[in-house]
Amino acid sequence: MISVRAPVLAWLPAARTERRRFLVNAVRVSCCLVAAVLAWSAQASPARAQAVEDADATRRHQQVDAIFAPWSGADTPGCAVGISRDGVLDYARGYGVSNLEYDVPITPESIFHVASISKQFTAFSILLLAHEGKLSLDDDIRKYLPELPDYGKTITIAHLLHHTSGLREQGQLLNLAGWRSDDLSTQADMLWAVTRQRKLNFDPGSEVVYGNAGYTLLALVVKQVTGQSLRAFADERIFRPLGMSDTHFHVDHSEIVKRRTSAYRPGDKGGWRVSIPNYDHYGSTSLFTSVGDLLKWQDNLIRPRAGATAVMASMLTSGTLNDGRSIGYGGGVMLSTYRGLRTIEHDGVDAGYRADALTFPDQRLNIAVLCNGASIEPQELAQRIAEVYLGDRMGPKLVPAVEAPMATLQALAGTYWSPLTDEVVRVEMKDGALRQVGVKTAFVPIGKDVFRPGESTHEWRFRRSADGRHALSILDFWPTARSFERVSAPMPTPAALASFAGQYRSDEVDMTYAVRLADGKLTMRWSRQKETALEAVGGDRFISDMLGTVTFTRTATGEVNGLMISNRRLRRLHAERLATSGASAQADGP
Repeated sequence: MISVRAPVLAWLPAARTERRRFLVNAVRVSCCLVAAVLAWSAQASPARAQAVEDADATRRHQQVDAIFAPWSGADTPGCAVGISRDGVLDYARGYGVSNLEYDVPITPESIFHVASISKQFTAFSILLLAHEGKLSLDDDIRKYLPELPDYGKTITIAHLLHHTSGLREQGQLLNLAGWRSDDLSTQADMLWAVTRQRKLNFDPGSEVVYGNAGYTLLALVVKQVTGQSLRAFADERIFRPLGMSDTHFHVDHSEIVKRRTSAYRPGDKGGWRVSIPNYDHYGSTSLFTSVGDLLKWQDNLIRPRAGATAVMASMLTSGTLNDGRSIGYGGGVMLSTYRGLRTIEHDGVDAGYRADALTFPDQRLNIAVLCNGASIEPQELAQRIAEVYLGDRMGPKLVPAVEAPMATLQALAGTYWSPLTDEVVRVEMKDGALRQVGVKTAFVPIGKDVFRPGESTHEWRFRRSADGRHALSILDFWPTARSFERVSAPMPTPAALASFAGQYRSDEVDMTYAVRLADGKLTMRWSRQKETALEAVGGDRFISDMLGTVTFTRTATGEVNGLMISNRRLRRLHAERLATSGASAQADGP
């Protein structure tokens, strides 16, 4: 047995040694393989990550292209689009035609008039001067523009910045003074219109109503303080530091601008018509820029490079009303949210130009959409782009609809009047839905007697007062709801209509208006404007597509002695009735 075991025992040490060698070699080979795999992975991971990112980018860009497909034809206006993330350009492209007469396509380098997007650059200029101690936001505006009337209430620079001044809308004043939409309008024209006003829409700081006059005046303040035009100041302090070489305030309508787009509106019989603003006024409007330049500015909102951080912080701080309520508007920008994400935004509308600049500061996403067709809605398009990039982080889009009995809807129809503004809105049942008269969008019920117009986030809230009368509150972006009460005054008789005919004079716009009765209906006309119909809504109130609400006034004895024109941005502009017979007014007109 020993002879048998001895060879086995003699072999065991040797076997262990060989096994150890085998294991060591195996480990060495495994380590080499692992090292090789790790080395390959280290090289392959960036490539794979880049491939995934490229695929994601392609998917995003294709989705953006699909959004703009309706505006990508060779015979339609369109848009230039720019998108940046973390300060890096992600996508830029043009869709549609820049000039329909010469078949020039829109490109990312096309230059657009961006209308009210201009306001944030005017505001930033003012805030730079305030930061440098050259003016105070609490200064009375008459310190710099003494030709403005004394309304008995101080209007400050801050009021102008935040649309809380109460000034009447400048463009509507020019219209009432006989300017046509395609007439040249200058800074001097706007100042002329504003300085003639004897009343404000409201006491400064008590309400907020968006308008343009305040920003035209702010441009004049920049000139008074610095000796430079707003164009020169903004170029030196904003555009050149940010490398915005395609951007300027356009102060001369005859100036030639390379790569400038034309703008269009839909024709009454199809096709398109040229629709280009003829402006030499600026501050509230008249900025020319490209999507690339606008993205540079939008990134500056997040990471300030032009101007101190404190200046930008002031610009992105909401103004307040006298009662302390925040208005959601900073220095020329709307401070809001979209589907739960914080936004900085402003749109622009002038003639056929449409524009929107939308920034999500927390996600560092900037979107610029600049268009040259009046029927294009760039704000909606920008929001759809945002959903492509941030949709997985967003909350619900809209408050869901609820059922509303037909009888409930029918009971809310009627004419509503605002004691505060003298505006009239009418609500009707049409095609099975509640609607504002003259507006295609149907109201969507979202609560008991609460509606949103279509896909809008605005709310129309109906309620019944203690005495059983219906009332209406319209809440849009601004914190001050517009309040109305339902009225049902009897419609005027033919004799009553005839009593309104005559000549009416307003010194605030240096214009005489002729009201005449034709074929049983009232019309109104003034110099260089087409005749507009006055549709009776009951009592002494009428509405006009061109004017808003026209209310005739009476003496204590009931005689018609004047009229007032009111709408969203202009309240109770008064015209006194002249000693002219109704018969003469009917026959002759202006």
